[in-house]
Amino acid sequence: MRGQSAPTGVIMPPFVNGWTEELDQYPETDVEAAKALMEEAGYGDGFTVTMHCPNDRYINDEAICQAVVGMMGQIGIDVNLVAQTKANHFPLISNKETDFYMLGWGVPTFDSEYIFNFLVHTTTDDRGSWNGTRYSNPELDEKIKSLASEVDLEKRNQTIAEIWEVVQDETIYLPVHNQVLNWGMTENIVFPVQPEDQPHFKFMQFN
Repeated sequence: MRGQSAPTGVIMPPFVNGWTEELDQYPETDVEAAKALMEEAGYGDGFTVTMHCPNDRYINDEAICQAVVGMMGQIGIDVNLVAQTKANHFPLISNKETDFYMLGWGVPTFDSEYIFNFLVHTTTDDRGSWNGTRYSNPELDEKIKSLASEVDLEKRNQTIAEIWEVVQDETIYLPVHNQVLNWGMTENIVFPVQPEDQPHFKFMQFN
């Protein structure tokens, strides 16, 4: 990534409500400990899995997936990588036709509820549409639904923290990194970078 990557331990960037330094921590690499966990789980001889990855959606998306293949190979997981255009990739996730895949996620509301609604809630008619993991937790679903109407900020943030605790503890997703935004600047223009990477020209000023 040439230094343009921010490794993360949670599937949200720092500007999202609910983010904490504690959630963002990730464990140090320990190949031997990982092998021991594989043995404990009954996969001492490893196993094979197919990983689906886009090759035209994120910065270095296919290269990142290739790196994951090499890393998992160190502990006996044989990953068959299928890298293809986003037009073929994303339907596999939304249609639940893949077990292991790359997915990036923006948060235009800057709030954890947006992540929970799409990626954590059980897939229903109105929620969980991008939850390709098939994860389902009725108790968590109720907490996620409550966020839509909870106006007590302290109580709402407590619920968000409780949901993240479960999401992290059960390792529903494997966080990789926050993609860094690169903008070209010039001294005669004042134009704050927008986190959603959609420039709002009404904020542009000229010196």
